[in-house]
Amino acid sequence: MAPDDQNQRHVPSSPLVVKIGGSLAPHIPEIVPVLRASPRTLLIVPGGGQFADAIRQVAVNDDAAHWMAVAAMEQYGWMLASNGLPTTDYLAVPQTTSVLLPYLVMREADPLPHSWNVTSDTIAAWVAKTLGTDLLVLKSVDGIMVHGTLKEYLNGPVESDSVDPCFIPFVIKNGVLTHVLNGTHIHRIERFLSGESVLGTRIGTTF
Repeated sequence: MAPDDQNQRHVPSSPLVVKIGGSLAPHIPEIVPVLRASPRTLLIVPGGGQFADAIRQVAVNDDAAHWMAVAAMEQYGWMLASNGLPTTDYLAVPQTTSVLLPYLVMREADPLPHSWNVTSDTIAAWVAKTLGTDLLVLKSVDGIMVHGTLKEYLNGPVESDSVDPCFIPFVIKNGVLTHVLNGTHIHRIERFLSGESVLGTRIGTTF
């Protein structure tokens, strides 16, 4: 039986960090209402999207590129917020589903290497680890793809261009239970947040 056809599970109530990839920008108007209606409180970490892509065309050192990319996440965060979500620049589980504007948080903590091997994927994982929550990563692919094949479960590092190189080792090392889903399939997001198993990749050391 395919994962999308499995029976509904118990509806979870614990808070969740959700990373929304920049490639999902055209789908934001459909995604945001599902997130706002979630039975779980969500802290949304924005990707960098087109704002981060522009930085790759500029000749700057790694430190400058890192902070410019975090600032790009903030711009994408405001794009998300313009669809009816509140924002926060405080690293805590919010009272209501909100978008994290990460620049001040990251400048104060500065927890990750300054490299293009670390993108908003690993930043979202660090947020989830710091808050002690699970992580949902929404991409424009069905999950972690390795040589064109979807990996439904991972409990060790693999090479994949679906996420940044530091992401999978980070979530495994730090015990962040992670799901990677295709955010272009809006019903999958809705069903996942309601406690159902849907097509995607689950990353963790225990299942």
